[in-house]
Amino acid sequence: MVKAKYQSVLDLGEKLNIQNGDVKEENGVLKIKGTAKTQYEKNIIWDKIKEIGGENPTDISANISVADESVYARHTVKSGETLGKIAVQYYGKASKYQDIFKANSDILKNPDLIHPGQELIIPNP
Repeated sequence: MVKAKYQSVLDLGEKLNIQNGDVKEENGVLKIKGTAKTQYEKNIIWDKIKEIGGENPTDISANISVADESVYARHTVKSGETLGKIAVQYYGKASKYQDIFKANSDILKNPDLIHPGQELIIPNP
C-alpha cells in the first residue's frame, strides 16, 4: 500500500538511473536507498517525496547518497537555452548564470554563446 503511494518516487528514481537501488516495505514504512549521480538529482527525489508525504513523512525512509559531490549537477545544453534559463532551473535565479559561466570557462569564452550538446558543470550553490 505504501509502495503504491510513492510509486511516482520510484518511477523518478528509474528515470534518473539511480544506482544500487533497493526498495522494501517493513511495518508500513517504505524503505528506499540508492545513489544519485549529483546532489541536484538527490534533491529532486526528496522534493517528490515531500510532495507526496509532506515535509516530514513518517511512512517512508530514504537513504540516498551522491556519487559526485564535486558538482551540483551536469547539464547538457538544449536548443534555445541560455545560461540565465539554466541558472533559474538549478538555482531559481537568472543572475547565477555567472557562476555557471565561471565554472565552465574552459569551454565557454562568452556567456551569450552556448551551443546544444555542450555539457556544463553546474557548481555547488
